[in-house]
Amino acid sequence: MTSLIKPEFIQDQLAQDQYFAAEFTADLCVKCNICTSACPVAPVTELFPGPKTVGPQAQRFRMTEPRGSDSPDKSVDYCSGCGVCTMVCPHGVKIMEMNARARERLYDGKIPLRNRLLGRSELMGKFGHRFAPLVNWGANLRPARIIVEKVIGIHRDAPLPNFKFTSFRDWFARHKPQPEGERRGQIAYFHACAGNYFELATSQAAVMVLAHNGYDVVLPEQNCCGLPMQSNGEFDAARAHARRNLNWLREYAERGVPIVGASTSCTLSLKSDYREILQLEHPARDVVAADTYDISEFLLMLARRGELRQDFRPFTMEGVLLYHAPCQQKAHNMGQPALDLFDLVPGLRVRLADAACCGIAGTYGYKVEKYQIGMDVGRPLFEQATAPDIASPVICDSETCRWQIAHATGKRVVHPVQVLAAAYGLMAL
Repeated sequence: MTSLIKPEFIQDQLAQDQYFAAEFTADLCVKCNICTSACPVAPVTELFPGPKTVGPQAQRFRMTEPRGSDSPDKSVDYCSGCGVCTMVCPHGVKIMEMNARARERLYDGKIPLRNRLLGRSELMGKFGHRFAPLVNWGANLRPARIIVEKVIGIHRDAPLPNFKFTSFRDWFARHKPQPEGERRGQIAYFHACAGNYFELATSQAAVMVLAHNGYDVVLPEQNCCGLPMQSNGEFDAARAHARRNLNWLREYAERGVPIVGASTSCTLSLKSDYREILQLEHPARDVVAADTYDISEFLLMLARRGELRQDFRPFTMEGVLLYHAPCQQKAHNMGQPALDLFDLVPGLRVRLADAACCGIAGTYGYKVEKYQIGMDVGRPLFEQATAPDIASPVICDSETCRWQIAHATGKRVVHPVQVLAAAYGLMAL
C-alpha cells in the first residue's frame, strides 16, 4: 500500500523534531488485525473500533495535518493505554505509543478539570494523608461520591485509594531496615506516589526484602513519575516531573547503584515512557533507564546469580493463590519473574490468571464514561479470582489494578513482594 506520508513532509517534521519513531512505525502495519483481536477494550464497547483503526490507520492522516488540528478519529481517547497492542504486533508497530501521542494532540492543552485532578496523585496524597481518617470517611459517603460524579466526572463506584496517615518516607526515617548477612551495596528505592501515601505495606515489604538480602536501601529525592499526567494528555507537566526525577536519580545510576521500584507502571515510565512517549531529551534518560529494575525482576536476577537468600518458610495455606500480571508489567518485556520467585517458596501454590487486563488502566476506569468499560474488560479476571478453589489474597504488581480487583471481588490483593516478605518471616501476609 502506498503511504499517505510524503517524503518531504517527513523530512520537515524530523527537522522540527515534532514527531518521534512511534509515529513513523505506522507504515509497518500490514492490517493483520492481531492487535485488534488481542485488544481488551474493543470487544466490550462500540466506542472504540480497535487499535489498528485509531492507531496506524488514523496515524497516516494525523501526520498530514497541521499540529493542533483535530484528530481524524476522536475514539482514540477510548484507548486505555494498556499496551497489549504494541506487545502482540509482529511487525514492531508502536501502536499504544502513537495513540498516547495522538491523545495529547486531541486535547491540545485543553485538559478537563477531572483529568487534571486524576493526574495529580502525588498532590492528593501529599495533602490528603495528613487528614487520612477524615478523607477516607468522606470518600465512602455515597452522597458525596454522587456529587463528585455529577460535577467532576469521576464515577461514584470507582475504587479510590485508602490514604495512610503516616507516609512511607516518614516510616522509613524511623524504621529503616538494616542490611543482613553479606553486604551487597546500595539500592535506590523508587517508591512512587502510591508507595508513599497509599500502599505502605508494599514499600515496607520491598525494603525489608532488599535489606534481608544484604542491601543498604536509600530513598532518593523523587516526585510523581508523570504517568498519570501523561495518560491524561498533560505531556508538558509529565515532562517537568520526569526531568526532576532524572536529575535526582542520575547520581545513583552513574555510580552503578540499582534503582528499584515496586510500582511496575512507574518503573516502566523510567525505563521507556520518558523516551518512547514523552520524547524527553535529557542527558540522564538512558543511563537511568538502563539501571532501573522492577522489584521482582531485580530479585530474580539475584536468584539466577545465586545471591538471593532462600531461607523461606513453608506456606501452609489451603487452596491456590491467583496471580495477575498487569499490562504494565508485561510491557517491561521481562517475562513474569514473580512466578519464578514463587517457585522458590516451599508449599506456595500460585496460578497465573488467564486474563489480559483488569480494566482500570491507571486512571481510565475512574472516568464516568469509561468505568463500565473497565469493569467489562476485567470481568474474566474477576470471575477467575472468585473461583471456589482460589484462596485469598490475590496477587498483582500494579497498585491501581489491585484496587480494581479488590473493588470487583471483595478480596484482599497484595504485591508479589509482600508474599516474599511473608515467606521470609519479615511481615504477615
